[in-house]
Amino acid sequence: MSGDPDAIVIGAGPNGLCAAALLARAGLRVLVLEANPRRAGGALGSEAATLPGFVHDVGAAFFPFARVSPAFADLDLEGAGVRWHNAPIESCHPAPDGSVAIISRDLDESARNFGDARDGDAWRRLATWHARVEADILGFLLRPLPTLRPLLRLFPLDLLRLVRILTSSGAGLATRLFRTEAARRVLPGLALHVDLGPDDTFSAGLGYMLGLTASTGGYCVPEGGAQAITDALVRIIEGRGGELRLGARVAKIVAREGQARAVVLADGAEIAAKRAIFANTAAPTLFLDLLDQGVVPGRVLRAMRRFPSAWGAFKVDWALDGPVPWTSELARRSAVVHAGDSLDDLRRFTAEVRGGALPSNPYLVIGQQTLCDPTRAPAGKHTLWAYSRVPPRLEGGWAAAAERFADAVEARVEGLAPGFRATILGRRVVTPDDLQAMDANLIGGDLGGGSNAWHRQLIFRPIFPYFRYRMPLRGLYLCSSYAHPGAGVHGMCGYNAATLALRDLRIR
Repeated sequence: MSGDPDAIVIGAGPNGLCAAALLARAGLRVLVLEANPRRAGGALGSEAATLPGFVHDVGAAFFPFARVSPAFADLDLEGAGVRWHNAPIESCHPAPDGSVAIISRDLDESARNFGDARDGDAWRRLATWHARVEADILGFLLRPLPTLRPLLRLFPLDLLRLVRILTSSGAGLATRLFRTEAARRVLPGLALHVDLGPDDTFSAGLGYMLGLTASTGGYCVPEGGAQAITDALVRIIEGRGGELRLGARVAKIVAREGQARAVVLADGAEIAAKRAIFANTAAPTLFLDLLDQGVVPGRVLRAMRRFPSAWGAFKVDWALDGPVPWTSELARRSAVVHAGDSLDDLRRFTAEVRGGALPSNPYLVIGQQTLCDPTRAPAGKHTLWAYSRVPPRLEGGWAAAAERFADAVEARVEGLAPGFRATILGRRVVTPDDLQAMDANLIGGDLGGGSNAWHRQLIFRPIFPYFRYRMPLRGLYLCSSYAHPGAGVHGMCGYNAATLALRDLRIR
């Protein structure tokens, strides 16, 4: 790119790329600076991490917002080459006692396999209602705040029902809706994709959204790996004249006369931005490291120094000789398997992680991408992807504990799928430290853009009054998952930030 760009985007994760794509489409000359010297995407990528021919997603792997994200729809990812696939079942929740519940886009199949007949009927009613109001709920939850128009389209009883769901704890909602343990563990288990335990205040909303979007669009898998999403966004940006520069770590944002004017790279080079700078970074990194602290309000600095991260993630990738031999036939057809035995088991898990200990019976999110995308492994072979939540920092460090805890994760899978270990051809262990080394935004292995507790959401994300992406400097916008609406590969943090910036710049 010759001359100074109109806009600089710091970080080539999905939110930064969505922001850059929208800006480039509006006619701005966009430069995306990515610290990783090998690829764009951050935690949205794929690598041959175990054996030749096996493709593993490095972070995000299943995409409940793939077909409903306004950003993905407007930017036309499918037109840019992304091909979405779904497994026959979206999510399976087995336990060692043989009980099971599933979520399928086929409501009849879900109802037949959701605890018992009564709970199956309760799920069918909930999913039917959700399908009717989903567009308005997502319009409220995903768009820039305040966004009241979608809520005004709901009938009063629908709005009351939604409020009651969002203000419940996960365990409270599950106990109110269902009577079997198999059904009750589903939604609180899904909330453990972030740092929300079953009894946490207002923790039902996240589990509800992950569970019910699985019943509509499903947990989509991009053909070829998660890197396909990143590559499509890069093609969109470059097709509009934008540029991606790898191996370009930003060390500072330069402010002059109250406006963000330039960035300084780690090698000392300064690049000016004519109109705006977008930070697809962790909020504490932006305020404490990239900005001169003299331009940041003292209240914000104090809050960032004690900013609450979410839990870490501990991930294992396997190359397998065949499919996982789950005891439950339903799990053999499911995109994602969630290993959590009961509400009490999820409570114990939450308490152990919050207490700084490795969980004794780890709750697992287990991904079987090759069930619906066989391009990721040699013929007849499979990949497996799993993670558990762990403390972001471990006493004694991860070097001594990583392989031992990976063995515990394998034992957990073996308990639900006897013979699993015999199928393993290769294994890669990824600790929270490894995740942070891969992507500096994943502080302590935090995949959630900071804590997802209720007081870190909506107008408090990342901190009031900076919930509308505009930062203390004019022309500076936060566009990462540390901004509203938070974690989840939907691109809306970046898309919303770019939308507001274009409005500020009076560009259609």
